[in-house]
Amino acid sequence: MTAEAQARPRPRALDARGADPRSTPRRRLGWRLLAAVIVALLGGWILTMAEIVTTGRRDEARPASAIVVLGAAQYVGRPSPVLRARLDHAIELWRAGMAPRVIFTGGRGEGDTTSEAAVSRRYALRRGVPDSAIVLETQGRTTRESLSGVAAILKGQPRHDVILVSDPFHMLRLSILARRFGLEPLTSPTRTSPISQNRDQAWRYVVGESFKVPVVFLLERRSQ
Repeated sequence: MTAEAQARPRPRALDARGADPRSTPRRRLGWRLLAAVIVALLGGWILTMAEIVTTGRRDEARPASAIVVLGAAQYVGRPSPVLRARLDHAIELWRAGMAPRVIFTGGRGEGDTTSEAAVSRRYALRRGVPDSAIVLETQGRTTRESLSGVAAILKGQPRHDVILVSDPFHMLRLSILARRFGLEPLTSPTRTSPISQNRDQAWRYVVGESFKVPVVFLLERRSQ
């Protein structure tokens, strides 16, 4: 055999299917890594949904500096059934002496002539909550903006513990965001919301939150 023939690379042996058998272990490793990633993501998603449900079932109400009501839709000055359920729950907490004041949040939706917070205030006044116990946050159009506004209201106060009132599906994301803004959250979900009473609708909201919570947890920058 000539030196040129010896230097020439030998062709790789192929299996019965015409594939290089040495590539099979690498391909299997790639599929295993992909499967592991998929399983990890699926497991994290399931755990997130479980935590949303668990947090939504927990009522941590105890005496605090304020009760914070997250806004919801209002119709020409009237609170929607969802907002009314949150307001009724917050008023019960206030009557029980859980906090000296109630902070109503929520700005104006597109086309609205008044804010959700202002509608909440009128509703509470009609039910015996004095104006001196009411504080409004009227700029927030999102959960993040509303809690940022609440943090600004409480800035400089000696206490920052707040009872958060909203629907059960909302409580985990609320708690995460509240901590990002320096608040000390206590969750107290309403039990009378139309969303909670409709199982299919409640699960749709839980699934929606299961995608929002990781984004808030991983990507939200800590407020300074």
